[in-house]
Amino acid sequence: MAVYEQIGKGYDLTRRADPDIAVQLAKHLQVKLDSSYLDVACGTGNYTLALTKHGGAWHGVDQSKQMIDAAINKSNVVAWQVAEAEKLPYADGSFSGVLCTLAIHHFAALSPAFREIYRVLAAGHFVLFTATPEQMSKYWLVEYFPEAIHKSAEEMPTLEKVRYALNDVGFNSVNIEPYSISENLQDLFLYSGKHRPEIYLDENVRSGISTFALLASADEIAAGCQRLAADINTGRITEIVKKYENNQGDYLFVIADKV
Repeated sequence: MAVYEQIGKGYDLTRRADPDIAVQLAKHLQVKLDSSYLDVACGTGNYTLALTKHGGAWHGVDQSKQMIDAAINKSNVVAWQVAEAEKLPYADGSFSGVLCTLAIHHFAALSPAFREIYRVLAAGHFVLFTATPEQMSKYWLVEYFPEAIHKSAEEMPTLEKVRYALNDVGFNSVNIEPYSISENLQDLFLYSGKHRPEIYLDENVRSGISTFALLASADEIAAGCQRLAADINTGRITEIVKKYENNQGDYLFVIADKV
């Protein structure tokens, strides 16, 4: 997750908590006013802060000091700390729920991080928001940035690996809820432009997305954006988007229970 030191500077120009995703995260966590919660790999704290409005006492950790510094500058309502997911600075059973959004592909391995999360969780839910390689193969972005999307998908753990790691460390049950991108999504992560292809022509948007900022070559970005702009102008983009339509969701909520 230290890779985000490279893109943290302008991260919040385009990345913010989407209200609908925040509501769904709160629902899956079953947030209660008198309980404590942890956001692992919290970044600049956008979702952590959004969830404080739903109640509970919140803590946020991230391996990137730059991200945590940005979070501290936003608010002191959350107890922020620089820490690795594999070595959380909390006692056993400290939290009633744990959250991790769009970050497990940056973990060196799933089981060590999940084992620590299981340890600090008392009884409650561990909620992940992520995508699978299978879902990513159906992003129409493949049409314009095939190498970058392929590299990004290779870094993303499969659902089978996620399930195995969760069960391996002791989580009792794992439930899956697909998530499809809405037309008014406010958090501009990788496939946020599913219905708004023009946003990928904005360098600020691309700089806040690790796939473009860290994995895509300058040549591929230039060529892909040129083709995308041409297809937007001619209207061909409508055909491309339709070609990649699917009913399996673009991302997933993964809800693991500790009884």
